Amino acid sequence: MQSNSNGGNNSNSDFSKKDEFRRYLEKSGVLDALTKVLVGLYEEPDRPNNALDYMKRYLGAPSAVDIDGIKQENSELKIQIEKMKKQLAELQE
Repeated sequence: MQSNSNGGNNSNSDFSKKDEFRRYLEKSGVLDALTKVLVGLYEEPDRPNNALDYMKRYLGAPSAVDIDGIKQENSELKIQIEKMKKQLAELQE
């Protein structure tokens, strides 16, 4: 029968790595965000068929539709700024 003298060290090292990673997730707000999403899913009266899509919707980046809307608004605001700059220049003459 072989004895493994490193068995205890590996276990402590693994625990240390897991604990360090857990602290990292906690410090960076990941655990809090996941907890909030999971509680929201739990409290959802009509649970969605796809829980992963629910989590992606609340944790993920805005969808392409939102990005397109923001780009459109940005373009419109740039045009409005140019018009206002022209009006200001005319008033300053």
